[in-house]
Parts: sequence; C-alpha cells; structure tokens
Amino acid sequence: MSNTLLNLLADGKLHSGEALAERLGISRTAVWKQVGRALESGYPIETVRGKGYRLKGGLDLLSETRIRDALPTGLERRMQLLVLDETDSTNAEVSRSVHRWSADRIPVCVADMQKAGRGRRGRRWHSPRGENLYLSLGLSFEGGFAILDGLSLVFGVAVADALKELGVQNVGLKWPNDIFIDDAKLGGILIELRGELEEGSVQVIAGIGMNVHMTEAEDVDQRWTSLARLGGCWERNLLVAAILRRVLASVEKFQAVGFSVFRAAWQERDIFSGRPLLANHGEVHGIGRGIDASGHYLLERPDGTLYPVRAGEVSLRVAE
Repeated sequence: MSNTLLNLLADGKLHSGEALAERLGISRTAVWKQVGRALESGYPIETVRGKGYRLKGGLDLLSETRIRDALPTGLERRMQLLVLDETDSTNAEVSRSVHRWSADRIPVCVADMQKAGRGRRGRRWHSPRGENLYLSLGLSFEGGFAILDGLSLVFGVAVADALKELGVQNVGLKWPNDIFIDDAKLGGILIELRGELEEGSVQVIAGIGMNVHMTEAEDVDQRWTSLARLGGCWERNLLVAAILRRVLASVEKFQAVGFSVFRAAWQERDIFSGRPLLANHGEVHGIGRGIDASGHYLLERPDGTLYPVRAGEVSLRVAE
C-alpha cells in the first residue's frame, strides 16, 4: 500500500485513475492494485465508475514532521518519536524499545491503527484505522513505586488542559483514568509499570487513547463520544503535539513537587462528585467526595466515614 496514494486521496475529492497514475509514476493497473490493498487495510476508498477514486470523508494522516513542527524546539529535540501505520498496541511498541530509553530522550509512539489496543484491566480498546488517537510514551521516575500514586490523575488533568486549550469545554474526569464529555467517554489513560524497581528508579509506560473522527462503533458497549461529534475540524497531529506539551510539563511538575498540586484541578472536573457510587463489586456504597492527597477516591458511607478506594484494587461505578 502506498502512503503517497493516501496523501493524494486525503482531500476526499475525486481523482481519476489517469491523474493518480501520472502523479505516482505508475500504470493505471498499478493504481487499481494499490487501491485494492488500501481497501484491504481498512481505508474507505470509493470507486466512481468513469470518474476515479475518492476517499470517503477524506483522511487525517499522521505525520512525524507535522507533529515535530507543532512542538516547542526544546521539547521536540527530546523526543524519540515513532509514527506507525499500525501496531499491536502503542504501549507494547514503547515497551519493546525499553533498551533504547535514555535520560535525555523520551520514547513516544503514535499509530494510525492498533490491532490489540488495551484499556484498564486488559479490556479491548476500539482502535479503527485513521479515526482516533493512539499515543504512548515511556517515562522514568526516581524514588520508587510510592511516588506514582495519582500519576494517571495527573495525566487526566494534563489531557483535559490540552483539550481546553484547543477549545473543548466541559471536559470531565472519571476516576481513575477516563476522559468524559457530558457523561460519555471521550478517551482513556493506561499507566503500566515496566520491569522491576532498579536502584530507586521505576519505568512507566503511559498510553492515551482518544476518539477523534469516529462517528460509528457498533461493538462498543458503553456510551461514548468523539471530538467530531462535538463539531469543528480536528487534526490528529496537532492534537498529539498539544497533549505532549501539557503532559510532559505536568510530569516535570509532578516529579518536582508531587501530586498534591494537581488535586484541586482534578476535583474541579470530577464527574463522580456528589453522586451515589458502588465500589468493590457493590460491597461498598456511598457518596462521591473526591480524592485524597494520594489520589485515592473517597466515598462517604452512610455512617459519615470516608472510605478510600484504591485504583489497583477495585472498580468504581455510579449506583443505579
């Protein structure tokens, strides 16, 4: 499959086979074969008899150059950026590059499609080609596992701030790792520890998935939304750059002063606040009261006591 062909069709307009052949320097039969391979890979190319080929809805192509150009120079130089057509999962891709991690280079992977995208607790993450954002980065922290309390919440605040910067209003955060708009899931964050604690240093892979252009998803079993459903024109390259800027600035702050400075910003966006909730498979119930200084979620039980819910132990949901 030719990325050059996809670039030519990315505008969503009709292009004749003759014009495409001339631009690509190949025969019309070769163009037809490339279109067939693109269709097999999941790109919705329409053949209009006697007129040519059209990519339905156009295509928002990922571009390493475009992402780098949108980053501040100092940050761009710190990136070990990998932009892929497809992968099993961007988290797994970063994990495989662990031997190349260094103190001054941040491994970052962005993919157009994931074949085995994962969410929290190993759940499948819907990852169609060309529609959404699949981004992972590798980070190293000094101080051991204890300093990681609340890290997914820090990422949530950073992503919400990036979206606000791009004009998205009313971004909500669902403890511990989901991004919401109007009670519908927009995206999620997956934090994974890599390897064992070594000499006080811990390696973390952080994945961010977000629905961008997706308007249909029959196999998703929860209420969801996308940036496209909110309106406006979205470019994934600029979205990646905005998220990286905010996330890495927040990570530096987190490493310097800890989680407490992010607590108020997270609670302002807490979609569980004041709602009746169930935890520990329904064994614990109470009213949502935000997070404590370590990022544990607090339930106010009927007797007035506060019960801290830990992200690694139980799930939390709204009581029906």
